[in-house]
Amino acid sequence: MSETAKNPTSDFGHVFGFWLLRLWLSVRAILAGVEKYAGTETSDEVVDIGGSPNEYGLTASGSEKVYGLDQYSGVPRALYDKFLDEPLVSEFALNLYDTALGPALILVGLGLLFGIATRLSLFAMGLIYISLTGGLILLKQDAGVAWLGIHIILVAFALMNVQHNRLAILKKC
Repeated sequence: MSETAKNPTSDFGHVFGFWLLRLWLSVRAILAGVEKYAGTETSDEVVDIGGSPNEYGLTASGSEKVYGLDQYSGVPRALYDKFLDEPLVSEFALNLYDTALGPALILVGLGLLFGIATRLSLFAMGLIYISLTGGLILLKQDAGVAWLGIHIILVAFALMNVQHNRLAILKKC
């Protein structure tokens, strides 16, 4: 008889470890997706001198981070322009990827967070990270490739330990 069968609480370390990994990966994906909807708004305000607007036309510029559908950019503009110069990336595919990346990250993150088809959510997350890696390889961004490699290792580790998953919806998937 296995140790876990004798004492079901001996498995709690694996369960809690998987929950932490699942939580970290899901928060990482969700926030990365939400950040695709972030932008900045700038404003110029007239500088007050002595409590009243100055007569010299002095203004102060300010900017703040805002979120919204009109701020969405799946692929940052600087990278987008570099991808347009790549012969392996068509503009049609780039536009499709740019449109889908943010929502895809949010969906797989939420799927993983709530344990909805955890294996499939992790696999989809791994595929997204592989696609991001491919883009960074084309742009010769080796530091980003290494960073995403760590993400792939975490996803693979989670997949190898998914048998410790608890509180899941569609647990077999």
